[in-house]
Amino acid sequence: MKKLFLLFLLLNFAAQAQQQIKWPNNKKAVIVLTYDDALLTQLNTAVPQLDAARLKATFFITGDVNSQTISRWRKLGQKGYELANHTLFHPCASSNDNPVSSDNYTAYRMIREIEVMNHFLYAIDGKTSRTYAYPCTEITAGGKSYVDTLKYYNLVKYARIGGDSNAVITDFKNLDPLQVPSYGIKDNTTGAQLIAFVKRVQQSGGMGVLMFHGIGGDYITTPAEAHKQLLAYLNKNRKEIWVATFQQAMDYITEAGKSNSFVPLE
Repeated sequence: MKKLFLLFLLLNFAAQAQQQIKWPNNKKAVIVLTYDDALLTQLNTAVPQLDAARLKATFFITGDVNSQTISRWRKLGQKGYELANHTLFHPCASSNDNPVSSDNYTAYRMIREIEVMNHFLYAIDGKTSRTYAYPCTEITAGGKSYVDTLKYYNLVKYARIGGDSNAVITDFKNLDPLQVPSYGIKDNTTGAQLIAFVKRVQQSGGMGVLMFHGIGGDYITTPAEAHKQLLAYLNKNRKEIWVATFQQAMDYITEAGKSNSFVPLE
């Protein structure tokens, strides 16, 4: 009898450990589309496809924007797309073969770079509230984590890290807003694979964040047709799926936590 009671307590604890959210307008799940590095194929291919599907997304911008593209990014901000911080120089560990190495960075140097990029983005869209994505999905600078430093300086509200196709978020009560996992899309991922991830998110009632780079070109390339197929699926299922920007989704989750509107997973 004691063993049965103990088992009941353990099962009850496990059920309470993960918490689900009631999404707005009776949606069953949320999908967040994010795009890194301010690439031309995002402006030339991804954005027209997003516009055609009547969907919005988050673009994590670096200092690579220039006089030819700034006006285009500004228009996106005016249309409801989120322009977010991806640092000024996109520093990564030298093992990632990145032009700017973070090996000799300190946490403060990384924070300073994020701060300057915030000013840059303000000059583009006039907004002061910002989200962030760690370059190369690395939370370290000079080999040491700077997550606590990022939290201390309060330069960004939320931050996205990496992950794979298993990065379906359901435990919102324990979700670290500065380490939100995402599905890092690899080269030549098919539309079927992207849609399969979305379906897993739907089944879970949770949130899925997708991390894209090139669309139909550039690097870490998702074929344009695969991207289009994903958006068509999201558009077709918009009654069940809330496609939100990163900040919109995380703001909603944060407010749900404050009002204690999490409900146990069934």
